[in-house]
Amino acid sequence: MDTLALFLIPALVFVGIFMLQWIRILNEYERGVVFRLGSLVRQPAGPGVNLLIAPPFVDRMVVIDMRTVTLDIPPQDVITRDNISVKVNAVLYFRVVDPIKAVIDIEDYNYATSQISQTTIRSIVGQVDLDGLLSQRDELSNRIQEIIDEQTDPWGVKVSNVELKHIEIPSDMQRAIARQAEAERERRAKVIGAEGEYQAAEKLVMAAQMMEKHPGALQMRYLQTLVELGTENSTTIVFPIPIDITSTFTNAMNAITQAVSAGGGNSPLAGLTKSEPPPPAPHPHVAPAPVPSEIAPF
Repeated sequence: MDTLALFLIPALVFVGIFMLQWIRILNEYERGVVFRLGSLVRQPAGPGVNLLIAPPFVDRMVVIDMRTVTLDIPPQDVITRDNISVKVNAVLYFRVVDPIKAVIDIEDYNYATSQISQTTIRSIVGQVDLDGLLSQRDELSNRIQEIIDEQTDPWGVKVSNVELKHIEIPSDMQRAIARQAEAERERRAKVIGAEGEYQAAEKLVMAAQMMEKHPGALQMRYLQTLVELGTENSTTIVFPIPIDITSTFTNAMNAITQAVSAGGGNSPLAGLTKSEPPPPAPHPHVAPAPVPSEIAPF
C-alpha cells in the first residue's frame, strides 16, 4: 500500500495540474478564438471561466484584447503638391470589433494597421499644398480616417479617429510664412485705415451740409472748441473773433466787384480796376534818334 500511495499521489498531482490547464479565465474586455484540432470554433469564448479540452493538443485559444488601442504613427517625410518637404506624425485610435477576422484574416493586425496608416498619410498629404495642409487639418484627418477604416474593415478592425499631431516644416519656409503673414496684416491694416478715412470723409460731408443749412451750428461748434481749449492746461492764448465778420467782408467785396462790372468807366472805382499800361521806358544805353525839323525837297 505504501508503494502504491507513493506512485498514486504524484500521479494525481500531475493530473490535477494538467486539468488546471484546461480552465482558461478571460477578462471582460477579452475574447478567445478557439481552434479545436486546427478547426475554428465559430463562437468566440467570452469573459469568465472557459473549459478547453486537453490544451494545447486538442484545443488552442488565441486571446484578443477588445479595448481601443492608441497607435502613435512615427513622423513621415512627405513632399506636398507645391514641392515642399514636411514631416507629419499622427495618432490613430482603433479597436477590434470581430476577433475571428482579426485572427484568421490577418497575421498581425497591429502591425498591418500601423503600416497602412503610414502609407495613407503619405498619400493624402502629398495631394495637398502647404497652405491646405496647415488650414485643413480636420478635413484631412477625417479623410485619412475614412480610408484607413475602409481598408481595415475586412480584418475586423474599426478605426475610430485619426489626428495629425505635428507638422514640421523647414526653417526657411517658416520665415517665409512669417513674412507673408506680416504682409497680410499690414495690408489689412491699410485697408481698414482707408475704410475709416472714407467713412470719416462721408461724415464730414454730411456735417458740412448740415452746417451750411444751419449757420448757428457752426457758431455752436466754434464755442465748444473754445471750451475744450479752456479746460486743458495749456498756455495757448485764443482771441475769439466772430465768424460773421468774414462773411461781411466777403459780401462787401462782392458788391464792389458787381458795381465795377455794371458801371464800366463811369464808376469812380473804374480807375482802380481799369488803367492804361504805362509807356515803355527807353533803354538807358540807346540814345533816341533825332527828329528832323524839315524834310528837304527832291
